[in-house]
Amino acid sequence: MVRSGDRMHAYLIDQVNMMLRRVQMYGGEPALWTTFDHLFFLEDEDRGQADLWQSWRERNAFTPTGAKGALQRHLPGDDLADALASMYAEAARNRGWLRLDRTLTSDEYVEMRGAVASFTAQDRTYSEVSATFGEPSVLFGSSNRLYGKTLAYATADPADPMVVFHLWNGVDEGAEQRWPPKYPEPILVAIRCGTGSFPATFSFTPEGRRLRPQS
Repeated sequence: MVRSGDRMHAYLIDQVNMMLRRVQMYGGEPALWTTFDHLFFLEDEDRGQADLWQSWRERNAFTPTGAKGALQRHLPGDDLADALASMYAEAARNRGWLRLDRTLTSDEYVEMRGAVASFTAQDRTYSEVSATFGEPSVLFGSSNRLYGKTLAYATADPADPMVVFHLWNGVDEGAEQRWPPKYPEPILVAIRCGTGSFPATFSFTPEGRRLRPQS
């Protein structure tokens, strides 16, 4: 007996939501490509994946090495799995696939958007982000306080761009010892929000500017 399209669709949405939160465990960006492609196929959108990539290319958010390649121009680290998952989560949210763990009210969202510039004016820790803005709508990556991660905050309205906090912890480039990481908990390097030119969507902290890859 072959399962129905509706059951397959629901199963893949479950998979996408698990993959986005721990994308490294599922094979990284290529695994997301495959699962998204299957969902687009079930929704009769044969060019869905290609159209998504093209929309990112037009914003300078996609390279021959995928979303990871675009993120590597702005964020420190070799992996960036959690950061790229946040980009695919934005696309999933626009399709109605993403399940949020917490939904911001309109007032909370407006207040957060208005606080970005002042909040990134100085360096911030993971604890400060959590204390200021509360639990995220989605946590991408490990809950272990030592590891870098990405936090996304969103309302129930997909028209409101997600506010994404990129937090890093590692060692400075050229350091001989790779562990333990530099900080006792991740530090905020950038807040990303918006649908325009990809570089313009980033607001960097001082440490984020210091660690930003040289172009």
